[in-house]
Amino acid sequence: MDDDGWERERLRLQLESQRRMQDGVLTHGQLMAAGLTRADLARMQRRKELRRVHPRIYVDHTGPLNWHQRAWAAVLYAAPAYLYGPSAEPPRTEQLARPGFVPDPIHVAIDQSRRVKAQPGIVIHRITNLESHAFGGTPPRLRLEDNALVMAHEARSELDAVACLAQVAGRSYVTPTSLRAALGRFPSLRRRAWIGAIVDDLESGSHSVLEHGYLTKVERAHGLPPAERQSPRTAPSGSQFRDVEYVAYGLVVELDGALGHDAWRDQARDADRALDDLAASGTVTARLRWHQVFDTPCRTAQAVARILRTRGWAGTPAACSDDCPVAADRRSEDHARRDWRS
Repeated sequence: MDDDGWERERLRLQLESQRRMQDGVLTHGQLMAAGLTRADLARMQRRKELRRVHPRIYVDHTGPLNWHQRAWAAVLYAAPAYLYGPSAEPPRTEQLARPGFVPDPIHVAIDQSRRVKAQPGIVIHRITNLESHAFGGTPPRLRLEDNALVMAHEARSELDAVACLAQVAGRSYVTPTSLRAALGRFPSLRRRAWIGAIVDDLESGSHSVLEHGYLTKVERAHGLPPAERQSPRTAPSGSQFRDVEYVAYGLVVELDGALGHDAWRDQARDADRALDDLAASGTVTARLRWHQVFDTPCRTAQAVARILRTRGWAGTPAACSDDCPVAADRRSEDHARRDWRS
């Protein structure tokens, strides 16, 4: 084989390597670099050896694209680009197999200085200093910690922001140190100080953010009696501290701020049911999670108030707003008193 032949074979092997790594997705530039001409591309498309997916982006078959092919097509179209947000990790196999599953668009991040026209099935995001947040990967994506923080930045509620951290906090290679380093790469992050406090809690094993949320959103906002915080107790294993204790009424509230569990929202639903059972039975220890403090604080205050009432509290909880369920409870009690008097 002459020198030209060896060079053509090298280019062919290079293109084949790129095709395999990119799940059959190739760019116009990669095809041209391998020695193909416009006429070659037109012929390959007529023979259905290639199909155009986005401008200057092709795939090596004519059937539906799987998730990885869609992801590669998106990052190659917008290159240099990285998978972002909900697209930073592929959907679970059971999601893909669900009947009627409709794939979400692929989200990619580009640098703030660039402009890229969006295409059907692609959502473009622009980030300052993109390369500082990027991870290699196949396809390329944002670092896991950085991606969790940008999703927390865009979250509509505090609970959704916590959920973004929960998705990554249990990974063996994600640590409070790596999360804090990622936080340092986002000087303008929304809720930055609050998220930093959660990272501090993860490192120290405390639940100060959750405790403060309970104090302000549940207890004070609804006129519950003031509790003691971190009160000491003696147990067989040694000295322990109760998160929240209503000493006069024999009620302890334990706050479970654990993150990193895949089923943490399922655990929240279980905790709701357990709290309802406590409200009915007057059992002395209630365990609360993020969901109950940041997502349904009124419902939580309503249940805690009922427990306190069964244990001798003569006070009346306050509604934090007109549509607070505590207000409905008070109206029901008022109606019952009027009916009794009549």
